[in-house]
Amino acid sequence: MPELSTIYDYMRAHAALLGQRILEEYPALHQFDDAVSPRIEGLLRTPFPAQAIAIMGVAKRWQKARTAMVVAECGTGKTLISLGAIHVHSGGCPFTALAMVPPHLVEKWAREAFLTLPGLRVFLIDDLRNGGDENKSHGVNEVRLRQGRIVREGLHTTLSELRLRKDSLNSRKRWLSVCGRPSLFIVGRERAKLGYFWRHAFRIPRSGPYVGCIVNSETGKPVIVDDSRLTAGEFEKLKIAETIETRGDKSCRPLHSPLWQADSDKIRRMAPIEFIGRYMREWFDYAICDEIHQLAGDTAQGNALGTLASCTDRIVGLTGTLLGGYADDLFNTLFRLEAKRMKEHGYEWGTPGRSSFIQDYGVLETITKVEPANNACSKAKATSTVRRKPGASPLLFGEFLMQLCAFVFLEDISGELPPYEETYLSVPMDAPMREAYRELEEDMRKALKAHRGNRSVLSTMLNTLLLYPDHPYGIGTLYGTEFDPELKCRVKFIIAEPRDLPEDHIYSKERRLIEEIKNELAEGRRCQIFAVYTQKHDVTARLQRILSNEGLRTAVLRASVDTSKREAWYARQVKDGVQVVICHPKLVETGLDLLDFPTIIFYESGYSLHTLRQASRRSWRIGQRRPVRVKFLCSEGTMQTSCLRLMGKKLLVALTMEGKFAGEGLQSIDEDDDMLSAMARELVERNGIGDTADSIWRALSTEHQELFPTASHSNDDASSIELPGILLDAQPDPGSLVEGAMDTASIVVFGQRPQSLLGKKRRGRPAVPEQASLFGFS
Repeated sequence: MPELSTIYDYMRAHAALLGQRILEEYPALHQFDDAVSPRIEGLLRTPFPAQAIAIMGVAKRWQKARTAMVVAECGTGKTLISLGAIHVHSGGCPFTALAMVPPHLVEKWAREAFLTLPGLRVFLIDDLRNGGDENKSHGVNEVRLRQGRIVREGLHTTLSELRLRKDSLNSRKRWLSVCGRPSLFIVGRERAKLGYFWRHAFRIPRSGPYVGCIVNSETGKPVIVDDSRLTAGEFEKLKIAETIETRGDKSCRPLHSPLWQADSDKIRRMAPIEFIGRYMREWFDYAICDEIHQLAGDTAQGNALGTLASCTDRIVGLTGTLLGGYADDLFNTLFRLEAKRMKEHGYEWGTPGRSSFIQDYGVLETITKVEPANNACSKAKATSTVRRKPGASPLLFGEFLMQLCAFVFLEDISGELPPYEETYLSVPMDAPMREAYRELEEDMRKALKAHRGNRSVLSTMLNTLLLYPDHPYGIGTLYGTEFDPELKCRVKFIIAEPRDLPEDHIYSKERRLIEEIKNELAEGRRCQIFAVYTQKHDVTARLQRILSNEGLRTAVLRASVDTSKREAWYARQVKDGVQVVICHPKLVETGLDLLDFPTIIFYESGYSLHTLRQASRRSWRIGQRRPVRVKFLCSEGTMQTSCLRLMGKKLLVALTMEGKFAGEGLQSIDEDDDMLSAMARELVERNGIGDTADSIWRALSTEHQELFPTASHSNDDASSIELPGILLDAQPDPGSLVEGAMDTASIVVFGQRPQSLLGKKRRGRPAVPEQASLFGFS
């Protein structure tokens, strides 16, 4: 036996044994050779084998717990999976289900529900009340499918009416007497959280030391923000609150003091989800929350998710992008779905709990700066700053995600899915642009040194350096603000004056864009361009002008186009012969199928990983027949390069948490420096650990071949090795031990955490042996 000098040699030598151990210790909740429920055959749409496995995984998860999540790539049929799981779990009994979905997908959800579940009645929750604008629908309205369109006809009622029992034993019994069939209620996210009209709450003293100033009603003192007093005009910009630590000379517990209140002068209204949470607890058997990653913030919509999870019997969250690159992206979502489990692990809601969560599962960087100081005791002054970095411990997967989530990928669904390719294109700047950019960069650097810690300088620097290579004119003088202790107010100061370059010149990045588009159009491939600067310095308008001058038929999708009409807008552009569409990626983030645009070019990416991942998959969906190409353009040596490098690192982390150890495309820009991720990558790229499961994958592959006799094109570039509980993507060498897995499909369903591995408690949660946690399977 050859000498094992490194951990990677050991992993290669014992790959088969490690794979067998993982399969034995972490069996899937529903394995591939387990029989599926006969109720799946009763669905109006026949699920793909991978979808059927996910349906059974969710249904079996619900037998053990109230919560579940489906993490599935765009186009894999998350709607079908969630509705199918309800159909199986209900066992044929009439049920009531509530789906909270993005506003532009309400009718699409209703349409797919009719096409999926037999005998279903669908209702839309338009709002809580009956009165109001006669041109708008109100209350709860039944809808039906007529010639492919959703029309409001049938039962009309309100949530207030549904909660009344009248002559029945309870309100549910009364509902079953009215509707003895399965029923689905759909509410748009925006309307679900719609509550009171609000107004600011502050006082202006007529006497005393703060006469004429804005003061907090509870303390009688001015509201201080960034070392300056808040004015009435600044109150209008956003809702304000502050944390009060003292009252007078007496110290007390920190007190949160909101500075807004319900406006009694306007119409009184209540959020439908809040009403359901208060007065209709356990009225709904099931809840579905679509695009759950968009509800991770401390917002009214996020709170609606928590309310939904607390007042329904079973809930499933759906998302195509679980993680945004940081471990604490999951903190609020996990707390809202599984608060008891989070508390058992020693976490509490709010900032302290989030900080502990980041320390346990995230990546923190401590920066210590030593500055000269003139004093009698020392010669230097040290300051430390702690900041979070992209990254997440593989333990997060084992502790929380493996039991909660079912992972499904597009490759699992269709053997006819075309290849998907990502390309990173770095374009050198022209000499005048490079010189002007370096000058701007130096001015920014000097301003940062002169005004340390000033947020206005930091935000201006970030946005300007990202924008300037794409819009090097008309930016004007850049100002920052700081507090002047003598004037007792914030004053402006000049940060930099960017040099204006010729507006009519075509710069290197734009020339490369034109070249790429013409190459794609020569192959008959329409292009979708994404840019994030669309307001004051409109990059999309500049691109439209430049491309139109090149003879390319171009259109720009604006936010003014209603979300429910964007699908029709795209169809109209294709009919009119448009070759290139430009828009902000957030406008097409969810719901749209851009099958007519097989080439996607990110001219600007932004910093939201959720938006980038969702937008980049708009073309790679079931029904796409052409290879999909996604290209990321950036100006070399600029903030754009740093932005894409950060996005690549965040993407690598997100894919790792979803069980994919791929290394192609954007995520290859910044390879992981995490030891655990590096070892996992080494294991799957060399002598992989999927051999023990080969028989399962061959059986599943055979099933796919029966459905899709044509040879698959989706495995030309990469293969996928699957184990229950984790997905491992690899590019094995010829002759590798995983070669037999090249033609197999892949899916991850719920894993079961074996009690035999539980050890002593550590930081409020069970410890696991090193050999288990080494690969993130704990």
